[in-house]
Amino acid sequence: MKAAFFVIPALLGTGVGINPAIAADATVSAIDGNGTRVLDASDLTGMDALLAKLADRRVVFVGEQHDRYADHLNQLAIIEGLHARGKSIAIGLEFFQQPFQQDVDDYVEGKIDEADFLRRTQYFDRWRYDYRLYRPILQFAREHRIPVIALNLESELTRKVGDAGIDGLSDEERARIPAQMDREDPAYRARIERVFRHHPADQQRDFDHFFEVQLLWDEGMAERAAAYLEQNPETTLVVLTGGGHVEYGQGIPKRLMRRQRVPMAIVLNGQNREPDGAAADFFLYPPEVELPPSGMLGVMLSSDADEDKPGIRIEGFAQTSGAKAAGLESGDRIVRIGAHSITGYADVRIAMVDAEPDDLVSVEVVREYVLGSDEHKTFEVRLH
Repeated sequence: MKAAFFVIPALLGTGVGINPAIAADATVSAIDGNGTRVLDASDLTGMDALLAKLADRRVVFVGEQHDRYADHLNQLAIIEGLHARGKSIAIGLEFFQQPFQQDVDDYVEGKIDEADFLRRTQYFDRWRYDYRLYRPILQFAREHRIPVIALNLESELTRKVGDAGIDGLSDEERARIPAQMDREDPAYRARIERVFRHHPADQQRDFDHFFEVQLLWDEGMAERAAAYLEQNPETTLVVLTGGGHVEYGQGIPKRLMRRQRVPMAIVLNGQNREPDGAAADFFLYPPEVELPPSGMLGVMLSSDADEDKPGIRIEGFAQTSGAKAAGLESGDRIVRIGAHSITGYADVRIAMVDAEPDDLVSVEVVREYVLGSDEHKTFEVRLH
């Protein structure tokens, strides 16, 4: 069988990448100065070949698009594959923040259940992406007692830096951020600026503060990863984070290498991007796969907690809402879903994590009246 080839233009949008001078001078060779790159499909391999090449790396960065299920399945495949090869591994996660490390440890060690784990790490307040995307990875870690490392700085710090810059931090807050940060990489700064310019105009406030937030994320995660590697010299660290933190090695990898010079590899999803060898060591091309739909109540919830009143208030309904069809009303306060007591938004997400479309769910609310006492009412809601 003949080998297949992918032809990749040097610049997107320039046809086949041929020098424009050819159009003016027919004697100019179409080969001379041609920037087209060729990917030989006969060299395309599978996950087993990738795992063999990752086996000697101390750090494996597997970038993700946070809501792309295929990325998380491949992250799990790499973790499973390295573990099956007898590697001592740990998993570093962007979406857990460093002050919650003990809560992460307690879950992995089997000391607390999943619901407590999600509450104690404040997952749904600090990350909010569908937990089912990451759940198989965390369950595998728990089953095999694989350490999970909370990499990120707490959002209270980065939020304050976004408002007032690093100079706006108190001495106590400064003690919790990396002492050394590399601000001098012009390519890194230019990439961050391109991201900043893609924000809506009304969100483009202070680029220097935006830059410092990105820098804190990358330096903070790199410092935490480096400390773990130093304390665990026989362990391979698999870092799962957004692709923007690792592509071209400019974010976490370069800053980790400054602290710990160890063999590394960067793995990215190659779909919808040029397979630029400077961006990553390996590109993955997974089949399309979607996370199964979850069952939805069809309610809009208040974001303001009211400590004097139980539950969380319904502010409105989706166009198609099982809750509204069952008789719930705006202003009702949800206090229980199935067996789960509800005190806030995170409790709702935890109660609904396994819900599927067409499930029938018991929802208890407190309904307030202008005259008379509040009333507890329970409804059976068909999920959409």
